[in-house]
Amino acid sequence: MEISNVTAGLAGDPGANPVSLLMLRKSLDMQAQGVTALLQAMPQPVAASNPPHLGQTIDIKV
Repeated sequence: MEISNVTAGLAGDPGANPVSLLMLRKSLDMQAQGVTALLQAMPQPVAASNPPHLGQTIDIKV
């Protein structure tokens, strides 16, 4: 694919760019709303029920 073909294709329809950008913004807004809803639906983390001295180190034998 040559660069001249790509630039000619991009410059061919000047009316398509604003519409494409508008659709991109709209889809990004919709995705942001979906992510916000998913984050709000996540349960809050539960505090650990172990005593504070447990689970702080890992014993490794090589």
